[in-house]
Amino acid sequence: MTKTMIHALDSAASDARRTRLYVPESRFGVWFLGTETWAKHVLERALNDLEGLIENRRASYPVIVDVGCGYGRSFEMLNERFRPIRIVGIDVDPKMLATSSREAAKHGLAVELKQASSSSLPLPGESVDMVFCHQTFHHLIYQHDALREFHRVLKPNGVLLFAESTRKYIHSWIIRMLFRHPMDVQRTAAEYLMMIREAGFKIPPRSVSYPYLWWSRTDFAIMERWFGFDPSPGHEETLVNVVAVRI
Repeated sequence: MTKTMIHALDSAASDARRTRLYVPESRFGVWFLGTETWAKHVLERALNDLEGLIENRRASYPVIVDVGCGYGRSFEMLNERFRPIRIVGIDVDPKMLATSSREAAKHGLAVELKQASSSSLPLPGESVDMVFCHQTFHHLIYQHDALREFHRVLKPNGVLLFAESTRKYIHSWIIRMLFRHPMDVQRTAAEYLMMIREAGFKIPPRSVSYPYLWWSRTDFAIMERWFGFDPSPGHEETLVNVVAVRI
């Protein structure tokens, strides 16, 4: 194979990667997102944690955007906690949006659903009070672009609720086996924090947590849960929850 042919193949691969915005979930992953296990032990637990990290909590956040809303299981949880006037659900997958529509109707919520990528939100600048981004970033290829969009649409002092799995967890054998992700863009907790700050957000010191939940560990915390052993000191974080403020 000539150098010209190799260069052409490399360019084609690069172009294909540029047109791909995210890595679709596996069949197992799509199923799992619709389970009560996901809703209770992943989504609700993250929201409970994030809610406690908000400084200067307001009684209401009038406009909330749920980026990567998936099955829409967060709509009712967001409504109960933050009393919005308007909820906008964003997802790139039309099948997910159809399911989200049914979930919103079940709870009597008039959610606006929009098919779009996280890196190109169909919303005016400074029009949103809260962006909720839960377990979405590890699917995205253009993460910096998404954060710039979050910053653009948020009002000054608007808040970003960001809950994400770190590289340690996404690269684990169980996640590699069952789910699908762009492995070359995964980040550590510290790298996520740095990227959020670089996008123009302030992160108050008390607005970060590192849940070390049993399901995020390769051994499922068996020694801790069954025998009472403490987690290993100095372990690499598997999850990071952040409340960042748009400045």
